[in-house]
Amino acid sequence: MARLADYFVLIGYDHDKHGSGDGQGRIIQRFPEKEWEDNPFPQGIQLFCQPSGWHLVLERKSPNFFVAVLTDINSERHYCACFTFWEAVESLQPQKNHTDDDEDSKFVQAPQLFAPKSLVLVSQLDHTEVFRNCLGLIYTIYIDSLNFPLETVIGNLLTCIIPITGGSQRTISLGAGDRQVIQTPVNDALPVSGCSVALLLKQLGINNVLELFCAALTEHKILFLSSSYQRLTEACRALLALMFPLKYSFTYIPILPAQLLEVLSSPTPFIIGIHSSFRAEMQDLLDVIVADLDGGTVMIPECIHISVLPEPHLLQTQTALSMVLDPELEYADYAFPPSSTSASSMKFQDKEIRAVFLRLFAQLFQGYRWCLQIIRIHPEPVIRFHKVAFLAQRGLFDDDFLTKVLEGMAFARFVSERGSPYRPCDLFDELVANEIERIRLEEGNPQKVLKHVKEISEQLHRNENPYPAVAMHKIQKPKEGSHLRVQQNTFPHLDEGTVQWIIDQATAKLKNAPPAVKAEMKCVVPMGPPSATIIDQNGIVLANSARRLEVVRNCITYIFENKMLEAKKLLPAMLRALKGRAARQCLTQELNSHVLQNRAVLDHQQFDYIVRMMNCALQDCTPLDEHLIAAALLPLVTAFCRKLGSGVTQFAYSCVQEHVVWTNLQFWEAMFYSDVQNHIRALYLEVDADRPSETGCDSDEKLQKSALEVAAEQLRMWPTRSKEKQQELIDKEESIVYSQAIHYGNRLTYLLLPLDTSKNRLLRSTAVGDLESVSNSFVTSSIAGSVAESYDTESGFEDAETSDVANSVVRFINRFVDKVCTESGVSNDHLKALHANLPDIVQMHIETLDAVHRESKRLPAIQKPKLLRPALLVGEEQVMEALRVILMPDGREESVSGSLGGPPIMPAEGAIFLTTYRIIFKGAPLETLAGEQTVIRSFPVASFTKEKKINQQEFQDVLQLRSSTFQLMKIAFDEEVASEMVEIFRKHIHKLRYPQYVHNTFAFTVGQSPKQVVESKQKEKNPSLRTMSRNIMKNAKKTIGRQYVTRKKYTPPTWDQRATPAHGDNLDQISVSEEMEQNALTLSTTIRSDKSTMSHMVERACCRDYQRLGLGTLSNSLTRSKNEPFRITTVNRMYSVCRSYPSLLIIPQTIQDSTMQRISRCYRQNRFPVVCWRNSRTKAVLLRSAGLHGKSVVGLFKSQNAPATDPSQTDSISLAQEKYLQAVINSMPHYADTGGRNTLSGFTSAHMNSSGKWGSIRGSGRLSAYSLNSDVGLRLAGKETLSPKVNGGLSDSHYFRQPRAGLYIIGEKSQLKGAKQDPSQQWEVVPIEIFDVRHVKTSFKKLMKACVPSSASTDPNQSYYRSLEESDWLSQLHKLLQVSVLVVELLDNGSSVLISLEDGWDVTTQVVSLVQLLSDQHYRTLEGFRLLVEKEWLSFGHRFSHRGAQTMASQSSGFTPVFLQFLDCVHQIHLQFPMEFEFSMHYLKFLAYHYVSNRFRTFLLDSDHERIEFGLMYEEKGERKNQHAYKSVWDYIDRLNKKTPVFFNYLYAPEDGEVLRPYGNISNLKVWDYYTHETLSEGPPYDWELVYGRREQVDDGERADTLAPQTQRKIVWPCYDNRNKTEPDAISKLLEEMQSLESELGQVPDKWKETWDKIKTTQRTESKQESKHLSSSSLLISSSLSHHRRSQCVYLHEAAVGSTLNLSLDTDSSTTSTPSSGVMGRKSTSTLYSQFQTSESEHRSYEGILYKRGALLKAWKPRWFVLDKTKHQLRYYDSKSDTDVKGIVDLTEVESVTLGTAALGAPKNIEDKAFFDLKTTKRVYNFCAQDSQSAQQWIDKIQSCLSDA
Repeated sequence: MARLADYFVLIGYDHDKHGSGDGQGRIIQRFPEKEWEDNPFPQGIQLFCQPSGWHLVLERKSPNFFVAVLTDINSERHYCACFTFWEAVESLQPQKNHTDDDEDSKFVQAPQLFAPKSLVLVSQLDHTEVFRNCLGLIYTIYIDSLNFPLETVIGNLLTCIIPITGGSQRTISLGAGDRQVIQTPVNDALPVSGCSVALLLKQLGINNVLELFCAALTEHKILFLSSSYQRLTEACRALLALMFPLKYSFTYIPILPAQLLEVLSSPTPFIIGIHSSFRAEMQDLLDVIVADLDGGTVMIPECIHISVLPEPHLLQTQTALSMVLDPELEYADYAFPPSSTSASSMKFQDKEIRAVFLRLFAQLFQGYRWCLQIIRIHPEPVIRFHKVAFLAQRGLFDDDFLTKVLEGMAFARFVSERGSPYRPCDLFDELVANEIERIRLEEGNPQKVLKHVKEISEQLHRNENPYPAVAMHKIQKPKEGSHLRVQQNTFPHLDEGTVQWIIDQATAKLKNAPPAVKAEMKCVVPMGPPSATIIDQNGIVLANSARRLEVVRNCITYIFENKMLEAKKLLPAMLRALKGRAARQCLTQELNSHVLQNRAVLDHQQFDYIVRMMNCALQDCTPLDEHLIAAALLPLVTAFCRKLGSGVTQFAYSCVQEHVVWTNLQFWEAMFYSDVQNHIRALYLEVDADRPSETGCDSDEKLQKSALEVAAEQLRMWPTRSKEKQQELIDKEESIVYSQAIHYGNRLTYLLLPLDTSKNRLLRSTAVGDLESVSNSFVTSSIAGSVAESYDTESGFEDAETSDVANSVVRFINRFVDKVCTESGVSNDHLKALHANLPDIVQMHIETLDAVHRESKRLPAIQKPKLLRPALLVGEEQVMEALRVILMPDGREESVSGSLGGPPIMPAEGAIFLTTYRIIFKGAPLETLAGEQTVIRSFPVASFTKEKKINQQEFQDVLQLRSSTFQLMKIAFDEEVASEMVEIFRKHIHKLRYPQYVHNTFAFTVGQSPKQVVESKQKEKNPSLRTMSRNIMKNAKKTIGRQYVTRKKYTPPTWDQRATPAHGDNLDQISVSEEMEQNALTLSTTIRSDKSTMSHMVERACCRDYQRLGLGTLSNSLTRSKNEPFRITTVNRMYSVCRSYPSLLIIPQTIQDSTMQRISRCYRQNRFPVVCWRNSRTKAVLLRSAGLHGKSVVGLFKSQNAPATDPSQTDSISLAQEKYLQAVINSMPHYADTGGRNTLSGFTSAHMNSSGKWGSIRGSGRLSAYSLNSDVGLRLAGKETLSPKVNGGLSDSHYFRQPRAGLYIIGEKSQLKGAKQDPSQQWEVVPIEIFDVRHVKTSFKKLMKACVPSSASTDPNQSYYRSLEESDWLSQLHKLLQVSVLVVELLDNGSSVLISLEDGWDVTTQVVSLVQLLSDQHYRTLEGFRLLVEKEWLSFGHRFSHRGAQTMASQSSGFTPVFLQFLDCVHQIHLQFPMEFEFSMHYLKFLAYHYVSNRFRTFLLDSDHERIEFGLMYEEKGERKNQHAYKSVWDYIDRLNKKTPVFFNYLYAPEDGEVLRPYGNISNLKVWDYYTHETLSEGPPYDWELVYGRREQVDDGERADTLAPQTQRKIVWPCYDNRNKTEPDAISKLLEEMQSLESELGQVPDKWKETWDKIKTTQRTESKQESKHLSSSSLLISSSLSHHRRSQCVYLHEAAVGSTLNLSLDTDSSTTSTPSSGVMGRKSTSTLYSQFQTSESEHRSYEGILYKRGALLKAWKPRWFVLDKTKHQLRYYDSKSDTDVKGIVDLTEVESVTLGTAALGAPKNIEDKAFFDLKTTKRVYNFCAQDSQSAQQWIDKIQSCLSDA
């Protein structure tokens, strides 16, 4: 029973304290005047009556009511119901006006003012409506002058006693003819919410409320805003109700008065409500989440990260709330929706919402009682929650939300209140105990979920409203408008005596009445389902392979039976199996079974094996494993031992100390509490065994009881025991805790003191990977040093003797003992005794360890490990015997002491193998903890680029081998390897790397043996390919005559000599259903005519592509259609015109073949212009050629200044050239009929010479490099000075007035210098500066050193990013992408383009290929990309052999990766447009690897002409089904693609006709992970048979039974494991599982592509149906987003990892394909820094003197400029010492930074390139540096700053 109201207070306006500021309130009367003893009167109540302040008003307001909540010092909440009305102020004298300007104003009659007055009820109960009615009744009696004495009403109100709980119903009356019925809740543990929760959801919406819910649980600051005080109270109450069963433990103020707003700056979490009029005060709150109840918004500051609910709980909760709030949503699309689907009333809806959250908590906390550890039962239960065990059994250890909730104060209070096993139970306990299985089964069934929600909501509603049929209230209300009466009396002064007399009378009655005893219905709290029955939804707790467990058991059995040979064989498989958690648990169980009487003495080899197993089990011990593996091994490390000498015994703990788990204080606490709990349980089971059984249960049932159940039984029986028995049990419990504390002091000593204590060295580290390692596993060191450091740091002082390990260990153990003994209630005397004994224990153990260490030194040295043999390809043969080496760490992070996690992989001990294909290292890490891992590092011999000898004192010979596949091996040869063998090894490498002829490479010699090379008996068996090649060359000689000079040819071995091994092709593993026919080599033995030759040429893929593009067809009769603008010519069919061109070419229809022969002489290497692609929309064509000869440039421009020596010949060639170019222009429909001038005017040499370097183009790229401009050619040519504005900018309108040229010829600037354009021509030459292939070679070398450094650099100037910048690789990619995008723009706008650069086979090929890739989506498919490479790279003669230095002849030229640079560009485009490519990133890496590996013949030789000489041209057709398949990389890819989706991109969802325009700025480019990533566990993943075959071998000893799941959780090391294999993407995994299931069911499994296409079709169908209701960002395959948007919102981390998608649409709505639009709409970055104050006066990223041209007078003055990256500004001062800023340029307004020209009045003696311009949205700034180098530095620094924005 409790008082309905504790105090009644009348508070009015304090006229005495009214000053110039806000007024104050004062308490006029308070009843009772004397405070209650059990409930003192809360102070400061007058502030909460008027939260906005006490003010006089000019108009009388309507009375208002709200409830404020006050919290006292004891955390008790007081509910203050405030009823406020306004009274007229009695004015006895004229009042002063607020303005004192006019002296007469003081005598003016002041207007009538009204002052607020509040009636306040203070109560500990929350009955809002009852308080409203009671205060309303008092006001009604006063305002309507009813005939009821107010003193009687108030006295009755203060003496009204009602029950707190129990579900009773009480009718009360205040003696004024009123009647009210009060219902008390059935269970006061459940919060009462009324309609507040439903109202909160209605105001803010589902997602906002869920965010607030998560923020409250994770202890963030939450602030509610509203113009209604009562709404604030309701919202705060609702949030607390949603948190049930957790209780909020921080500041809770639903209505915060204005005078207390500084509370909002509190550092602790809070839930506070304030009036929305104080919104302006919130601007400075950077860490407060603001919820606007009136506007329905929640504002979360950028600096706050709210952890969200884990999936699938978040989605399930959102769905359930949607069903409750909008039940019609489910039937919205029904043609015949059900008639009754309306939502419940607010009152019932409120309970349904709470039921959803109650179900959520039941799911989150399921099984929590199984993780409670009871430490003490008497005199009070002490319970601890084992957080790690709970997260582990739920598989949610990495979940941020649940981790924070479990660490919060609310959950700590939850454990303290609900942890007791014997207490009253409520609805939540029933849900957790009995409904978990039902909740799990009902997920996914909305109807069942809704039914369950309604059942729970009915219980919640019944708790608040136990009597549905409530009697009607009878409350008198004031007459309408009564508060507006002019004549109103003031609220009367009440008689204190009368009220006090009524209170005294009631108090006296209560004293005489018998006390009301609340019957507590205590019971044993049900445990719920045990953790073993909880289904882990993340797949972590999985059944392990029975075969692996059998390996573990067998190996341990062999060890203890002393069958060491068998154990040694099983040990590697055993150590691999220990990667699995189940195998580790099996290990602990098996070892435990071999411990007899807490001791197991082993011999040396047994001891070594057992220790290795323990270290292997502990090396990856995550917090998830602490309570499983480490806990189980803890008693075993003190049990296993060996005899070292007389009286000297070494225990296993001295060899397993180097694991971070032993320094984790939480682990030791959990272990301690677990042991204490077991002993407490055993104590009471023993006590109960001495007593006769009351319930009749037998002893077996008692033994099966959990500790909590035993504790519940003891708590129930506690009152029945005698005091002596009670004290005895208390002493026994305390004794158990004390003895365990001593025991754990010893255990900590064992595992923290190092074996070698004489060194006293500290290992200051917190990670296992950084610990020192020793080679002898028996003599290990511990991490006591790190313990000491962490302890000293946390305890706040530094140890005077930091090297004293013993003192460090003592301090750590003291800290542990203090914590656990204080929590467990150990007496102070026992605690002091413990602290006194600990140093002695440690010292005794040190003395023991000294003897052990001394004896352990006498152990024999460890034998060298057996060499591991690598897997080889079929046909790959070992060249020489393996050489034992140590693989040394290099400069890469992953090889340096495990800095990326896990044990250090390097150095590794093994052997180096040299085969005909690869250089391979295979071995194991020297680090003990990782010693059983296999390390493989290899690269193809053909990719070897550099060898270097290194001098190191420890080793005799150290070699550093570098590969163009971005691999580096630093190998130190073992002392057993002679120097002569090292020299032979080097010579073999060079011989294999640079063979004399191409046919000596691995692609040709694979499968040969030396005897077969010599044999020549079967020379003429199958000569078709050789005959065909010879015949082609013979025909060519006849055709060409003397002009054709035959090259000296090699004689490669015949095909039949190259016999294959008998065991066949290893690629059977990836073969598909069709069989290979043996008699497929059916080419005719001779090619008798040109016609038959052409029939083969027509079948080439490029011809099919020409037909697809509509560029012409070639029939058998060689006739052509006159209607087609282009035709396929056979002028080069015998490679007579150009040897490096293909045999079939596309030229204009009107050009004769004879003309082409004349034109070809103008171009380098005779590579004349030919069409390679046509735009299907604009009909513009893309042409390619080599650069012109010097004299041919003159002819092209018809220049008058260089007459030819033979005018007639020169004129004819020039005319032929002009006719050819005009024919190209006429092929486009909108140019064919145009006459006269159609190009740009003013094309003079001055304009030609004014073109800047590419740096200027790069500078403009930020704003408008790729915008749709009709005159891109001008920009390419650098004609920025055509029509300057007054402020130095370009006239955009002038750009768009210029007519386009029909054809743009992009040539090299150095070639075209000084040439003049003929105004009558319809083409335009665009000179550009492009890098040379020599620059590519140099850049690549620097890139390799940056990505794969030979040693870790300590020089900050040689950092990774600095080296990357100096390599200039990304700059070259930028130039390639930029020119490619500009060519795409020209083609897309209807102009044809001829790329005429260098010799036409390097940069030309790169640009032409990229342009086609960007413009034509066909080339972005697997088949199309192959076609593109075959056509542009292979057929058009990119010199693969020469650039790759594949033979001895090309060795001197060096390695120049032109093709790799192209693949990198494709990779950059792929990153920006991941949904436009059918192939994955792995496909590009595969090509990058194998184009230099020489495994396939595809990328050998330099042209089609050479391939015909070697018989390779038609090999794909002639040997397609021969057993010698896969000589072509394309065949290999096709076969592999049918087997596995490794080359497929699951995001592939192209848009028809989409033209890609990627960003090419360096800031947008990413370093390709092909350059930096490697997999040490299996080597490069690009030889599928090796990786796939090795995985089969590894799994052979680990394969699961068919019924058991085959997956197993595994720790993935960043540099060691293949993440694509260990963490496969979800789609690949599902496809694989579908195939395995089909196989198990006896069905023929579908090919993965067929399955995927079916799924995609289904998805498209569904997406069309749901497109009205789904946002476009939610559809992966059928997305309607523009590709620019998709490039910014979808990021695929790795092609094969489809599960890591970041789908965040953070771009502005105004973003388009031009970057400029993003700049204009962006918020100024400098405003972000205005809210912070730094310790420094300013930030100076770069500074120096520049001349600046004035804006008004145009004068040049030197200024001191400072570039500030932090504030994103460019500031300038008068001088370096000046502190006053003269001006600021905001870098967010900068559009471009370009090289400028010298203007009038510029400083003299300054070179032209020292000028540069900075263009902003407002003006153009002109600057001048001291020299060109300084100017370029400023440009680069500003560009860098812009890129970082």
